[in-house]
Amino acid sequence: MCGIVGIFSKSPAIADRLGEHAARMLLQLSSRGPDSAGLAIYREPVPAGSTKLSLSAPGGEVDWPAVGRELAAAFAVPRVDVIAPGHAVVVVEAGAEEALAWLAERRPDLRVMSAGRSIEIYKEAVSPAEFVTRLGIETLQGSHALGHTRMATESHVTTEGAHPFSTGLDLCLVHNGSLSNHNRLRRSLQREGIVFATENDSEVAAGYLTWRLREGASLERALEGCLEDLDGFYTFAVGTADGFAVLRDPIACKPAVMAETDDWVAIASEYRALAVLPGAADAHVWEPEPARVYSWGTTVLA
Repeated sequence: MCGIVGIFSKSPAIADRLGEHAARMLLQLSSRGPDSAGLAIYREPVPAGSTKLSLSAPGGEVDWPAVGRELAAAFAVPRVDVIAPGHAVVVVEAGAEEALAWLAERRPDLRVMSAGRSIEIYKEAVSPAEFVTRLGIETLQGSHALGHTRMATESHVTTEGAHPFSTGLDLCLVHNGSLSNHNRLRRSLQREGIVFATENDSEVAAGYLTWRLREGASLERALEGCLEDLDGFYTFAVGTADGFAVLRDPIACKPAVMAETDDWVAIASEYRALAVLPGAADAHVWEPEPARVYSWGTTVLA
């Protein structure tokens, strides 16, 4: 079942309250995904040469100041922002590869939810309402966000199995649907060096996009490749540092609706999640066409 939401700000008024708007959208889709919830938000990009990492700790117990002290011994001017007891955003003056290698060696107890210059990902195996409250989602500001409420049907209910999935820098994907060829595709992508942390089919879709982008495809072309290489049914919403894109499979049996005003553009699995946004009554509303890529951003994604 599951529910997906996405909102891209076109005005400072929306950006200043982005977390609030995203939280209200997620709560509207609680009945579609009561098992777990997650949000990717793009905000406060770090300078070139630095890396932002979203980290979480199993059980929510970690000494974040101690993590900061360890980082300070390896990287110049590290920053550790504690979002909730089990979640923190770490910024280091280093490339992503170096930072990730350090974490894998020195702090394998921490999960890396995302890496890049502006992305932050938070997710937990709790109800959407508890997730919003625990993480303080409503207080966050940013340029755009993608969220997911999950009803687990293909794997266990775990934080790792929750959406969004990130397999590349500043890239995330949320998915409503199911893929039938994900095991074969996973093996193919692993031979290309793509690393997976879960058995979730949605992570394979994210990995496929990471591979296509690494090979030089634009986001639009990478998504068009899904129509040929991914079997199954899906609505994808994909985030990048510049914006987000939406794709439905050629049959388009999974629900999706989009809306746009002068201040925002948004997607949701049901209209009720769009109806809570300011100006929704006057928005242009439509159902995205099957097998067509829609994209918005600060730069052209095609």
